[in-house]
Amino acid sequence: MTQLDASSFRDHGEPARVQAEAAPSAPLGVDYSSLVQAISDYAIFLLDATGHIASWNVGAQKLKGYTESEIVGQHFSRFYTEEAVARGWPTYELEQAALTGRFEDEGWRVRKDGTTFWANVVITAVRNEAGTLTGFAKITRDLTAQREYLEALRQSEERFRLLVDNVKDYAIFMLDPQGFVVSWNSGAARIKGYTHDEIVGRHFSLFYVPEEAAAGKPARELAIARQIGAVEDEGWRVRKDGSTFWANVVITAVYDEARRLRGFAKVTRDLTERRQHEELERSSERMREFLATLAHELRNPLAPVRNAVGTMQMETNLSPTLAQARDLIDRQVTHLTRLVDDLLDIGRIMSDKVELRIARVDLAELIARAIEAARPFTDSREQRVVAHVPDESVVIRGDMTRLVQVLQNLVHNASKFSPNGSVIDVQGRVDFRMAVLEVRDAGCGIPVRSLDKIFELFVQEKDGPSGGEGGLGIGLTLCKSLVEMHGGSIVASSEGVGLGSTFTLSLPLAPAQPDATQASTITAAPDVQPLRILLVDDNHDSADSLAMLLELKGHEVRIAYEGEQAVQIAPRFAPHLALIDIAMPKMDGYATLAAMRPLPEMSRTMYAAMTGFGHASDLDRTREAGFHAHLVKPVEMAVLDALLAKADGRLSASGGT
Repeated sequence: MTQLDASSFRDHGEPARVQAEAAPSAPLGVDYSSLVQAISDYAIFLLDATGHIASWNVGAQKLKGYTESEIVGQHFSRFYTEEAVARGWPTYELEQAALTGRFEDEGWRVRKDGTTFWANVVITAVRNEAGTLTGFAKITRDLTAQREYLEALRQSEERFRLLVDNVKDYAIFMLDPQGFVVSWNSGAARIKGYTHDEIVGRHFSLFYVPEEAAAGKPARELAIARQIGAVEDEGWRVRKDGSTFWANVVITAVYDEARRLRGFAKVTRDLTERRQHEELERSSERMREFLATLAHELRNPLAPVRNAVGTMQMETNLSPTLAQARDLIDRQVTHLTRLVDDLLDIGRIMSDKVELRIARVDLAELIARAIEAARPFTDSREQRVVAHVPDESVVIRGDMTRLVQVLQNLVHNASKFSPNGSVIDVQGRVDFRMAVLEVRDAGCGIPVRSLDKIFELFVQEKDGPSGGEGGLGIGLTLCKSLVEMHGGSIVASSEGVGLGSTFTLSLPLAPAQPDATQASTITAAPDVQPLRILLVDDNHDSADSLAMLLELKGHEVRIAYEGEQAVQIAPRFAPHLALIDIAMPKMDGYATLAAMRPLPEMSRTMYAAMTGFGHASDLDRTREAGFHAHLVKPVEMAVLDALLAKADGRLSASGGT
């Protein structure tokens, strides 16, 4: 009588009672036989000593497709692939089971319909009491689904590994729970400088600057990641060569299914370039604010000087000497005002806030205006500017004010670097459907090495014979920026030192159809009836000089040197026009306006803001506050006359006095 060795089945985890059922000669109870037959997830059957099938359960029929009558007596090798049979694998399995008592394998097996499945197979040798081999118990399980899952997982992990390994813009690597590096991608090698073999096994604290490592920052970041799942930081990190870079670092705690800490995933990105860009932007913003503040502060003292010149121009009995001095002051104030405007414009260009008012610009008029604007410089050096313009009308699409500014700068530049009494040529023409303007001088010329640098900010050529005459070094930078904003270009050329220079700018032509939005011709301001004017300015010189000028024009003026004083004067004086400085201490111009507007006596008053800031956003702010006009210091006489005329018209329309 054959007796099964139940312990041999326990070795691979199957119930001893199931294995006992595998021996056909064992006089077992019906319960064991029923149990084995009822199992449907495993194919459990017996082989004789030669490998022929001796029994067959429901699970075997379900898994392999054969009924008991079809398969009993057949050799078990029919379950193997042709390749496995050819290399004698079924025979090898039985030999190993007979030799060691048990054999386990995984591989492809074949069903009745020819399809294959991935099987886990355990073959156990069955011996009688005398130790003679009587057959084999065979248990087969279909692991196709598990294999497909594991294979998909393996492929997924492989894809992610390849992905991570090939990412070059991020350092992606793993740390063990103590912070030692266990993996290293190509991005980490590129950013930090270590090869895989150099860094794996070393502690990640060596990436930190010494003072942070000594202060325990690496350990703190791991502790935070353990506590809340992840930690993000930005700061300086150290490369292999000792250099530092600004890094964004994310450390994420990695846990297994049992919530045991497996380590940390660490992603580092080099943000040095971005930080430098942000620093540059902050520096540019600080520079813009500085230039705007500087220009504002310079405009404050210019305002009373401009007012004083205006007053002197109204005097008819000045001696020739005083008239000459007055005109000299006027020219220099104009020059200084232009420098202040250039400062503001450079600040606006640096912050991309320059606005163009595009219209049709006549080329001949542009040249005439620019030459006239530059006359204070050229006349002082007894230089002659000769204009050469086409006979036919040439119209440019651009901002007249800005283009005059560009051409004036170029003429002024030519004047500065040319000898007294010399001639400067300004030529306009049309080439390749572009308007071309050339400013030529016979001055000191430009060295070849400097031709590409002279348009850079704060760069000045001082190696020529004249050595230049100082300046801010922003004029040509401003010209280049404004021309490019118009869709044009500007280049400098020179045959060399002492041979003069030529600046050539090209600008797009306007469409042939006249532009309906072209600005109308400015007409002279009409006579203005006497007005009551309240002047509010904490700068005594500016207020006094402007008041003197207004009184000479026939107006009644009251001065308030601070906002509180203006609010007290206003109801008694009931001004037709209130000129209010914005930047006043204690009570600024906005607060002064807000206090004055509700007063019944001020219902017909026109309010004008006076400030050193003239950007579009400044105009928007004063308009939103309730000001009717915005004057930029120093106020030009024509602008002041236009404002007075507007106030007069407002008064006449209301029928008031």
